[in-house]
Amino acid sequence: MSGRTRLTLASWGATLMAAGALLPLVKPATWIFTAAFVLALVSGVGALTRRVPLARPLTLLAQALTALLALTLCFAREQAFLWLVPGPQAVTHAVELFQAGAEDVGRYAIPAPDTEGIRLMLVGGVVAIGLLVDALAVTFRKAAPAGLPLLALYSVAAGLSGGGAGWLWFLLAASGYLLLLLAEGRDRLSQWGRVFGGAQRSGRPGSTVAGGGPAFAPARTGRRIGIAAMGLALVVPLALPGFSGGLFGGNGETGAGAGKGGTISAVNPLVSLQNNLRQPEDREVLRYRTNARDTGNLYLRLVALDQFDGTSWKSSVRPIEDVPKQLPWPDGLSQSVRITEVTSNFVASEAYEQKWLPMPYPAGRVDIDGRWRYEPAGRMLVGDDKQTTKGARYQVSSLDVQPTAGQLAGAGPAPEKLRREYTKVPTTLPEDVKATALRVTKGARNDYERAVKLQDWFARDGGFRYDVDVVSGTGVQAISRFLKDKEGFCVHFSFSMAAMARSLGIPARVAVGFMPGTTQTDGSVSVGIRDAHAWPEVYFEGAGWTRFEPTPSRGSTPSYTRETTPSGSATGPAQPQQSASAQPSAAPTASESCTPQMRRLGDCGPDAAVAGASSDGSGPDVTTVLLLTLAALLLLALPFLPLLWRTRVRAGRLGPAGARGPEETAARTLAVWQEINDTAWDHGVEPDDSLTPRKSAERIVRLGELRGESAEAVHRVAGAVEEVLYAPRPRPVPGLAEEAGRVRAGFHAGADRRTRLRALLAPRSAVRVRWAASSRWASTTGRWSERRAALATRLRRTPREAS
Repeated sequence: MSGRTRLTLASWGATLMAAGALLPLVKPATWIFTAAFVLALVSGVGALTRRVPLARPLTLLAQALTALLALTLCFAREQAFLWLVPGPQAVTHAVELFQAGAEDVGRYAIPAPDTEGIRLMLVGGVVAIGLLVDALAVTFRKAAPAGLPLLALYSVAAGLSGGGAGWLWFLLAASGYLLLLLAEGRDRLSQWGRVFGGAQRSGRPGSTVAGGGPAFAPARTGRRIGIAAMGLALVVPLALPGFSGGLFGGNGETGAGAGKGGTISAVNPLVSLQNNLRQPEDREVLRYRTNARDTGNLYLRLVALDQFDGTSWKSSVRPIEDVPKQLPWPDGLSQSVRITEVTSNFVASEAYEQKWLPMPYPAGRVDIDGRWRYEPAGRMLVGDDKQTTKGARYQVSSLDVQPTAGQLAGAGPAPEKLRREYTKVPTTLPEDVKATALRVTKGARNDYERAVKLQDWFARDGGFRYDVDVVSGTGVQAISRFLKDKEGFCVHFSFSMAAMARSLGIPARVAVGFMPGTTQTDGSVSVGIRDAHAWPEVYFEGAGWTRFEPTPSRGSTPSYTRETTPSGSATGPAQPQQSASAQPSAAPTASESCTPQMRRLGDCGPDAAVAGASSDGSGPDVTTVLLLTLAALLLLALPFLPLLWRTRVRAGRLGPAGARGPEETAARTLAVWQEINDTAWDHGVEPDDSLTPRKSAERIVRLGELRGESAEAVHRVAGAVEEVLYAPRPRPVPGLAEEAGRVRAGFHAGADRRTRLRALLAPRSAVRVRWAASSRWASTTGRWSERRAALATRLRRTPREAS
């Protein structure tokens, strides 16, 4: 292998080893295979162009063009010409993917899902770093500066992980850089002459017969310095008081973004809420069936906005996790409050795409297919990667919480941590907001009465008017303007009441979702785009987060805020009505085999809406399953490749003899002798090609501790080899294959279990494969060099010389 080829492989490996620090950031980490493939193409093109040779700028241009074509094939082939050549559409698609990836990076925390945008950023970044490393280390022969892009790649991973990239990834990246430096150093020293020998192939200590001598002092010194430097980098920080544990230490405290399964920061859904309310035609987004007797309180909640920074209300960055089979009990909800379990079956329209799942609050169980994640603080389900509500079918078991006015009035103080978080208001909040809140709630004896007074003031007593054409705004100035002009829509009412409640020390947040919808003639409930709504939630210890409705002419006022409390309840057992499907169609689908009595008892099996939702299109197809299975089988077969190769070679050497001439007989005799030498090598007796067959046989018998028939068989085959090599007319010796079998049986009988397993599964003689490949490669490159030199000579000849 030439020095440039070795250096090219070292730069490729060093880049991938440094990129290993990015693997824990994304799950699954299959992007690394795409990056390795594209980077291998770029490195291969660089190696070919340097052999031509091309000028250095042309080499870089060829590599950059290869990277562009490969990335186009991987990420924008449908928009490209012939799947490879990028055009305007491909460039636009790539820009959109990059922007989506940047948004996903800001939205997700470790480990982020492997979205297409994030994959493009990772693969493109690693390929760009690899191209820079290859240019510096191989094209310009400056391996030391190539450590800077490698350091940048590792630093990005360490920064994104909050400094917790881990000592293993540091060790891997440092080893890659050290490998690059050693490859360059060996290449430079080799230009002085043949000083450094390759690995000895004969296996005899100090032997230089088959592969050059052992490495001399400079190479050993370089490796020792590199290993010592890495060891110091790992160990020294442990002894320094200014560092918290070094690379072996923990990652420190994790922020709010840490947690099992990563975190997500939800995009504010209020961007399109006002536009939805202004739609000239009310399009259906959901249809559901429920066993709740009164659907007036069945608000469908998407997301909770719990942060108010003075500019807007938004959802916090919080940990998310896999959807549990049974959701945890709601925070702050006491068993003393009246609760009825309600089950509802939902079908989303194909035209409705939303990352948050509309659900009644608080949900206790959600049955849905697809890639959904659960955010515990807001009790929300959010789609992972590209998962949306489009055409989704799901069932939700929720709690209809019915506190009384007395229970809310007598609620104890909220937990201190919750109170601090949900009573935060920006310092820029105008004084008139809190002054108005104090004036409106004057005379109230507790937080419940204050919340009811705020609700009634907005909805009834304050002279406010509902108007969706008012210019939307969510900041402190918009609240102050709304309190003065007294006209707006649900966003203004909910945000203002929540901000005023917080200014009074009452924990509050804003929920966004849909009102209950309209009951249809078939018993289903239709939710349209105009049912989009926002409302405040106030926390009371014992009842948890409780809905209020300050928006006039919208929704329903909660019963616990009215003087009389009607007794709405569900229909008994928490089973969905089975009389019809939740499909958004005008006519129900009746079941001929399920009687009304069976429906009431819940004996008709799962609801049709849920049973029909067997797949949302996100499951793997047959081709994917086959490819993954094939990849798994190949991966499992890798450890057995040496065994398979050794078995095949043995069968070829010891196969049936048949009718052979003198040359075939001699070749077979030498093949059997080679098999005996390899058998000895597999069992720990390394070959020595400098010995005669007779001396070699004595050595094999002595070191292999062979006795009896096996020892005699070695000597008989060695005698046959001497006949082939030295006799004028060698006589054919029958039974050579049986002799090799006796030798193998002798080694097997005298070896321990570990040696026998090593000889079977990882035979030492399998290294001949690498030797053969290296020799074939050297022969091929030599022929190409001769042809290139001959071609260059012909091109330099003048027309006169050619004639």
